[in-house]
Amino acid sequence: MTSLSFLIDTDWVIDHFNAVAHVTRRLKELEPRGLGLSVITAAELWEGVYFSRDPKRSQVMLEEFLSGVVVLGLDEEICRRFGQLRGSLRTWTDHRRFRSSNCSVRVAASVDALNQQPETF
Repeated sequence: MTSLSFLIDTDWVIDHFNAVAHVTRRLKELEPRGLGLSVITAAELWEGVYFSRDPKRSQVMLEEFLSGVVVLGLDEEICRRFGQLRGSLRTWTDHRRFRSSNCSVRVAASVDALNQQPETF
């Protein structure tokens, strides 16, 4: 497995594709340390490809981007951790300002990746 230090949110990838300079610059800075995204983020990006104004161009961009990152899948343990974390987040009083689903999956996947390869973090 490639080294993984940072999980990227869908919004970061979209901003990168839209040439938001500070996002692209930051991703280039972080890339040597290992970038990853959850399979859910990958699915959201593929949705964007299929419904973009130029699906062929978008597909090329996404495939090129995905070739340089780790896509973290989901297994039963990650799903269990997601359930625990999301349930805990629902108890927060200001939970509406927090994208709990995405965060929970990313945290659960990060913990799983950390447990599998602690030397990469």
